[in-house]
Amino acid sequence: MPRTKLGPMMATLLICATALSASGGFALLNPAHARTVTWVRAADATTVDPHASDDSVALTLNQQIYEPLVLRDAQGKTVAGLAESWSLTSDPLVWEFRLRRNVAFHDGSPFNADDVIFSIDRARGAHSDFKGLLAAIEQVSAPDSHTIRIKTRGPTPLMPANLTHVLMMSKAWAEKNGAAQVAEPAQITRAHTFRNTNGTGAFVLVSREIGSRTVMRRNEGYWGQGQSPVEISELVYRPIPNDTERVQALLTGEADLLQDVPVNEMPRLQANKALTISIGPENRSVFLGLNVGAAAPSEVGTEGRNPLADKRVREMMSAAINRQVIQRNVLLGQAIPTGAIAPSSVNGYPRQLDRIPASDPAKLKATLTEAGWPNGFRLKLDCPREGVVRGEELCRNIAQQLTQSGVMVQPVVRDLGAHLEFLHRMPSETDLFLHSVNIPSFDSEQMLLDLFHSRTSSKGRGNFTRYANPVLDKLIAGLPEQTDFSARIQAMAAAWRIAQDETIYIPLFIPTVAYAMKADLTVQPDIENQPKLRFARVKSNIQ
Repeated sequence: MPRTKLGPMMATLLICATALSASGGFALLNPAHARTVTWVRAADATTVDPHASDDSVALTLNQQIYEPLVLRDAQGKTVAGLAESWSLTSDPLVWEFRLRRNVAFHDGSPFNADDVIFSIDRARGAHSDFKGLLAAIEQVSAPDSHTIRIKTRGPTPLMPANLTHVLMMSKAWAEKNGAAQVAEPAQITRAHTFRNTNGTGAFVLVSREIGSRTVMRRNEGYWGQGQSPVEISELVYRPIPNDTERVQALLTGEADLLQDVPVNEMPRLQANKALTISIGPENRSVFLGLNVGAAAPSEVGTEGRNPLADKRVREMMSAAINRQVIQRNVLLGQAIPTGAIAPSSVNGYPRQLDRIPASDPAKLKATLTEAGWPNGFRLKLDCPREGVVRGEELCRNIAQQLTQSGVMVQPVVRDLGAHLEFLHRMPSETDLFLHSVNIPSFDSEQMLLDLFHSRTSSKGRGNFTRYANPVLDKLIAGLPEQTDFSARIQAMAAAWRIAQDETIYIPLFIPTVAYAMKADLTVQPDIENQPKLRFARVKSNIQ
């Protein structure tokens, strides 16, 4: 069965008529339409240091002020940022990036190769959250002021993709303010970069009241103005954690753009003709992970054996979960049911494997008897309260569906931090867990390495299932060495066939990104849920 399309609840889906291109190809509008936009969402950024936190909220705010060499557009395609072009040299270990000219930081100083070398080295530092993306780098050098070369320890086809979240800083400014390195966690709030910025981006930081309000003004000297004029003259970012208060801010006109739209409020917002709703798929998947190790799960009724170690049981558990019921009753249409753990945006995933099993609870009961569990068994389902849309309600619905099929499931709900801490304990203490991942590289290699490779000190960091397969490990480990595109796609497809067949995860759905806004504003749904508001459009003649 193919991946389900967006349901009827999404009939008001806004698809912007003009696609963002590498050159920022929007139609030029009269700058007189520019105005102040108040943007609200559920949380504030933890810091405006661009290398201190890879948290999506912090990255979204920081990308309004700072820029990477390689940018992703709203659909996830890599396009030119501060680098105009990039290519692999005749040496398969060296990437070359050509930098834009006539780019200035907010303090007026010119951007050049020294700033790039400094920024990448800073992002590779001990206290940077981005060092994992740059672990393959051996050296960064500059043959001239607007060219850099990145030498890696081995073939690294994902290098341009890994740079999309690495934002460029001014070397002189950082050194002048004692911020040449990312501060250690205990000192981060005292660092100059905790509250101060100096980027090349479309917006300049004016003031920051942590947890309350961040004000930015348009960068009148922005290099991209000639390609895609920035139509927001002032951008006010306000975190409002309470769902009701956040929605009310939009309805009363206090806010112009609502990013974190509560699912249960979507029908009311869609019915409001003074608003526009923008919806699209997110580069994220939500799934269940199963403990497939030989040891019995934590609950009783397993007689010392682990029923989840039997692939037949895992397959029938997947079939017993009705994804359409979850989409309709729990998520109110705001999701795309899936039979694949990878979003369709991820490079290298063979779409023919994306098949949602027909819902068949009765078959699970028969399989349990055949596998030696005629009376079923008990499991705990570990769930995050945050991080997955309607996580608690979702877990209760899944537990209900599986219990009706003979697998008695008790949800255990924790705050997100406690949930992640619990999963990372090794050996894993979980039976069944709800999880969500995004894929910054938009490439299968990262998912396979993190979720399916056997767990080691550097690989399988997200594999909490006790699954280990030497054949699959070898295929995954060989992916970075494949620099030929066709051969790499074939190798990834072979790895996915094994991974899909093993059913150590039960894919549930691809979340959707939804933004609600005043009718005179147009913001495309960003597949990473990191909207770049330099591309927002202000309409004229709105009454």
